[in-house]
Amino acid sequence: MNEQIDKFDRKILALLQADARLTNNDLSERVNLSPSQCSRRRQRLEEVGLIMGYRAVLDRERLGFPLVNVISVTLATHNRDNARRFAELLRGLPEVQEAHALTGEMDYVLKVVTRDLKSLSQFVNDVLLPHESVQHVKTAIVLETLKEAGPLPL
Repeated sequence: MNEQIDKFDRKILALLQADARLTNNDLSERVNLSPSQCSRRRQRLEEVGLIMGYRAVLDRERLGFPLVNVISVTLATHNRDNARRFAELLRGLPEVQEAHALTGEMDYVLKVVTRDLKSLSQFVNDVLLPHESVQHVKTAIVLETLKEAGPLPL
């Protein structure tokens, strides 16, 4: 890591991972710095890109997306243009929560949320499989999530 961070920065980052709504006053009480020092540190951490943004964590099930699916994808050909076309496809699909390029047998693994089995089937059969970059798709439905989007071990 190129950026120099100290124990106060690490503590601020850990606290914000747990609750991004903390004010500089809240942070100052927990890290024993003044609110203005916390403000300057937070701003620097944002400017250098260690804090990339803030977001609300939504209840996926209550919002109508109870199904989590892990989808493995093999590309039709292994060249830069095909990988670029597949990446462009994924950028326009909000149901794709995560996408990772892999080494080994499969080229990509996707975490996809859907409303039900019918919408999963439509996603695979109408979106992924017909795409020119895709050769093979393998799906698995998540039965239980044991840990999700954990904080970084600071």
